[in-house]
Amino acid sequence: MMPKKGEQGADTAGLLAYLFGSGDRDEHTDPHIVAAWDPALPCPARTPDRMTLSGLALLLDAPVDALRGPRPVEHVWHVSVRNAPTDRTLTDAEWATVAAEMVAVAGIAPHGDEQACRWVAVRHAPDHIHIVATLARQDGRHPRIRGDIVRMHTAARGFETAWGLSPMSPLDETARRAPATGEKEKAARRGLSEPARETLQRTVRQAAALATDDTDFLNRLRDAGLRVREHHDENGAVDGYAVALPGDRADHGSRPVWFSGRTLAYDLSLPRIRERYEPALTPADITPAHPHLRSSSPAGACRTHAGCG
Repeated sequence: MMPKKGEQGADTAGLLAYLFGSGDRDEHTDPHIVAAWDPALPCPARTPDRMTLSGLALLLDAPVDALRGPRPVEHVWHVSVRNAPTDRTLTDAEWATVAAEMVAVAGIAPHGDEQACRWVAVRHAPDHIHIVATLARQDGRHPRIRGDIVRMHTAARGFETAWGLSPMSPLDETARRAPATGEKEKAARRGLSEPARETLQRTVRQAAALATDDTDFLNRLRDAGLRVREHHDENGAVDGYAVALPGDRADHGSRPVWFSGRTLAYDLSLPRIRERYEPALTPADITPAHPHLRSSSPAGACRTHAGCG
């Protein structure tokens, strides 16, 4: 799950017009609100007799217009949240839960804060939503959103773990780390089809996906033929590990080439692997977002606009 923060702007109505419109190539299908600061907020696309796009923009901008002090020059906060192409299609209710959690951790609308910023989450594709908020709280104060994207990526990791979604966050370096040129040349000299790092990454990731606890994980690594070295804390508990491919040696063959989990990829460190069998986000954690839910029907696709992160 990938939160992507767009540039802040000053045209709430213009952004809404794009999100609810047909898109650059008619790729937006059935745009609709899945969640908002007010769960009873009418959707301009579903109930145009009760709410227009201009009316929604006015409601979102109202706290900004009411500010007595300095107003933000660019008061429109915009984030898209996208799933991996291989992930299952989330329901509107699930996307609503994601939206409510994202605005909460970002400081836009903390759970239970009735004076927070106003926001809406719009869905016009199966695999992502857009969240639009205005940067003025309803009590006349400014929101504290410093570090918002980092906190949203942390929340995204929780949903990935709880719902079995693909890890996507580049901020957490979850993408695999590419072998260095020397590693590739070494593999070629040994007649291997790939560098040791890539073999280890794949093997460790497979073991992590199936493991139920630390012991099971480390045993699966050994069963797969890897050399495993455990690291223990001062109390004797395992707090890290390293792996080596049999036959992969350095210093003229005097020692194995060890890779710690984090060296292979950030999501393969032991704390991150533990999140797979000890979910960081449980159903109980999601419960505070439920008052913000607003269910609708699935939508179509959006592929071309730069804001559709």
